[in-house]
Amino acid sequence: QLQASGGGLVQPGGSLTLSCVVSGFTLNRPAVGWFRQAPGKEREGVACISRHSGSTSYADSVKGRATMSSTNDKKAVFLEMDALKPEDTAVYYCAAGPNGAHCPWLIRYPYAFDSWGQGTLVTVSS
Repeated sequence: QLQASGGGLVQPGGSLTLSCVVSGFTLNRPAVGWFRQAPGKEREGVACISRHSGSTSYADSVKGRATMSSTNDKKAVFLEMDALKPEDTAVYYCAAGPNGAHCPWLIRYPYAFDSWGQGTLVTVSS
């Protein structure tokens, strides 16, 4: 239902765009976003887009470096990240929030995302 791709090895300061195909029941969810999880660390909400308004929310750790967007048919979302840092290294998951969830809340409480697909690994290293 949520299929992420686009991860890889990037040098510090580089850019990367992650893609996610949204299908099935997740098409009707109010918010779709990205969370990441590094080894030994808690899940961290990264970015989120409201399916109704198109408004976006970002974690403070990526604000100004990340841009989330969606296709007009809402069947794909993207996360562009610039000025990547080694601390951005993690598995990134495309995820959907439950009905009634709002993006700022999902960013703050990323364990509230209740549907996600296979993650894509982003490694930032020289």
